[in-house]
Amino acid sequence: MLFIVGLANVISYAVDYHNAKQASNALRQSYYAEDAIETETPTQMPQETPVPTSTPAPTTAPQATATPPTKLEAVHYPGNYYANISSRFQKIRRQNKDIIGWLTIDDLIDEAVVQRDNEYYLDRDYRGYHNVNGAIFLDESCDLSTRPYTLMLYGHNMKTGAMFGNLRNYENLTYYKNNPFITFDTAYEDGRYVIFAVCNVSINPSSWRYVDFTKLCSNVISWREEALNSLIRRSVYSSGIEVSADDQLLLLITCVADDTERRVIVARRIRDGETEDELNKLVRKTTKK
Repeated sequence: MLFIVGLANVISYAVDYHNAKQASNALRQSYYAEDAIETETPTQMPQETPVPTSTPAPTTAPQATATPPTKLEAVHYPGNYYANISSRFQKIRRQNKDIIGWLTIDDLIDEAVVQRDNEYYLDRDYRGYHNVNGAIFLDESCDLSTRPYTLMLYGHNMKTGAMFGNLRNYENLTYYKNNPFITFDTAYEDGRYVIFAVCNVSINPSSWRYVDFTKLCSNVISWREEALNSLIRRSVYSSGIEVSADDQLLLLITCVADDTERRVIVARRIRDGETEDELNKLVRKTTKK
């Protein structure tokens, strides 16, 4: 009897994996087909109101040194002040309005990202159909009306490698050095990120490896710095990639064997003026702790 139940579970998992793969492939074709259309006929983005040309105002006398800010200010999407949804996402959101992004890591992940609450997509695919693989989803607390300072994505650690199952590859130093970049585009802007930490942490406050992720979602600079330092200390690597509280962060989070443990890949948005070649040189110097 146990054998029959076990066999039924294996078959069920296999069917769900096959269905999830088919659904992802179909959406992927639609997503990248839209990319090709945009190349030929770029979408006209709303233009900001032009600032009238005028005679510069007289320079005021130097002010006393300002008190350093304690909180980060909200930032609008560059070139998309009113957070209009791009045409790429308008097309695929016809299938599900919960689709808010697309995550790509070369030869590892190429999947839609959804957002609702932090429970709904644990056992549903991006269409909302029941599937043991679930979907990759953005934390419910993340507000996309302006550019978030932290984006936290969750996915199951599937043995098949589906969703976030293959993030375990990043615990191999050679793999990290060959794959340090992540692309995460939202419906409002494109994003390219560089990984600076790979951690196994705890969500149990009594553990010495505890990291309070809520502090990363805060705009309080000191809280963000505290959580960032915790992640860097717990990283399996010593990286030369600089990071600060005002960088936009991307976290890929999945479970491991213990229910209170999490594998976390931590990246920051590539800054204006940085090149991937420059960052690659720093990545090459990374060592294992």
